[in-house]
Amino acid sequence: MGSAGHDQALISARDAGLVACQRCGQVHAVQTAICDRCEGTLRSRDTQSLQKVWAWLIAGMIAYIPANLYPMLLTSTLVERSESTIIGGAVELAEHGAWGIATIVFVASVVIPMGKFMAIIYLAISVQRKSRENRHGRHKAYEAVEFIGRWSMIDVFVVAILSALVQLDTIATINPGIAAVSFALSVIFTMLSAQSFDSRLIWDADRTPQ
Repeated sequence: MGSAGHDQALISARDAGLVACQRCGQVHAVQTAICDRCEGTLRSRDTQSLQKVWAWLIAGMIAYIPANLYPMLLTSTLVERSESTIIGGAVELAEHGAWGIATIVFVASVVIPMGKFMAIIYLAISVQRKSRENRHGRHKAYEAVEFIGRWSMIDVFVVAILSALVQLDTIATINPGIAAVSFALSVIFTMLSAQSFDSRLIWDADRTPQ
């Protein structure tokens, strides 16, 4: 009874006739068009949020395919030239006993991107279907996606560091492959997708139609 009564007592800022600036957080009356503090445009909801979310997400998923198919690292020595994909590099590290680094590479390059794809898809579909289930859980999922976004470039940073450090002229060189560019684009597109999601729509989807 307590939980049900608590949910029924909650009202949104929109119902209270208020709108918060998405840039600085200043609260205004809902009819206000420009923020008094930062002069940003005020919108109670981003009506094109889901369209932008799906567009950036699809672009990110498309870019993620060549990121796994093509080599991430191109290693050249006096005797051989080798190419390593994301998964192949993690496997090689594990075979050489570097389980910790292999795990970090695998998590940053596979687990986190796939998790972000699934989380964003779940959020977008739940809003489109006006789901009323687990609204707090969905907000936590959205916050988690935004939080882990800053760690999504670990693989690209590793490639950049190795490329800068291992340049021994004709003895050995390491250069980034085309997959590094594709992976970076996938991360950027996915971050834009998450940032385009208007989390306030979750509350609208949970409300009973009048």
